[in-house]
Amino acid sequence: MKTASPKFSKASKMPCRSWSLQALDTCPGSIGENGELVAACSGCYATTGNYRFPNVKAPRQHNREDWKHTDWTATMIKELDNDRYFRWFDSGDLYSLDLAKKILAVMKATPLVKHWLPTRMYKFQKFAGILAQMEALPNVVVRKSSDSITGETIAGQTTSTIIESADSAKDGMTVCQAYEREGKCGDCRACWDKGAKIIAYPAHGKKIAKQYKIIASITL
Repeated sequence: MKTASPKFSKASKMPCRSWSLQALDTCPGSIGENGELVAACSGCYATTGNYRFPNVKAPRQHNREDWKHTDWTATMIKELDNDRYFRWFDSGDLYSLDLAKKILAVMKATPLVKHWLPTRMYKFQKFAGILAQMEALPNVVVRKSSDSITGETIAGQTTSTIIESADSAKDGMTVCQAYEREGKCGDCRACWDKGAKIIAYPAHGKKIAKQYKIIASITL
């Protein structure tokens, strides 16, 4: 029987490693009630640039099967022994309840690691219990992602939204400063901070710019 061999990624802006899946393929929460991608996912960075290359896709496709191995949880716990910050899903999402249960077990067994998990799976009731268990852990931030690119927020302990620019942030939002530092987090760890209730990400990229043009044409 094959043993688990998780593949990690290290996005250039991030201060830590991450474990990810292929974007959209594992993102049921990216589809709106009209059957189309929600606004935030229409501009998904993980479908452009380097993310399109086979060598970048390969580890994410590998992970989709690898997590199903019986020893995956134990392997991940061992792998994270020296990590202090970790991000789940710089692309993809928590598409399977069985995967969610395994990730919860990893989080519980690595209390010295600060875990950040952005997700849209809160839209599905069957995930409510497991997400609540994750949120209750002191070392975990489950950051529920809004579908909006105009700063609309959602209910939750810790959430995120996209804003057109830093100037359009509303009271109570913590604005991501990465795009003032060539896309790098620097020494900021707000996304892992339970005290940062709403992270606002200024929009970037050609796809989101196109979405704003569409919005502008509708409101004229």
